[in-house]
Amino acid sequence: MKRRPISNCPVCGDKLAITEYHCDSCGTTIRGRFELDEIMKLSPEQLAFLKIFIKNRGNLSEVQKELNISYPTAKNRLEDIVRSMGYDTVDKEQEETIKILEKLESGEMKPDEALELLRKIKRRR
Repeated sequence: MKRRPISNCPVCGDKLAITEYHCDSCGTTIRGRFELDEIMKLSPEQLAFLKIFIKNRGNLSEVQKELNISYPTAKNRLEDIVRSMGYDTVDKEQEETIKILEKLESGEMKPDEALELLRKIKRRR
């Protein structure tokens, strides 16, 4: 039976370190400190979602249909996986939108200018 490596200590919850690999075929043992791949750190639920996401070639609309969940729920689950893997989830559109709103709030930009820029961002989607 295939076992998935655990990444946290079942006693205290801290991160575990992989310190040994062994080849059953030739008996070779390698000792050291080995890092877990980001994907190995995902929960079983996150891995299941990721498999469905890949199977559907990254099409969140298909993922949401297959899992019978809303599109925002599918997008949130994907964002959660991205964060769990240590990647930033703020995209360029969000960054641009935030900058526009900050300029609007500080008075550096007029409301009609901000609205036009926000519409341009929306049209690019």
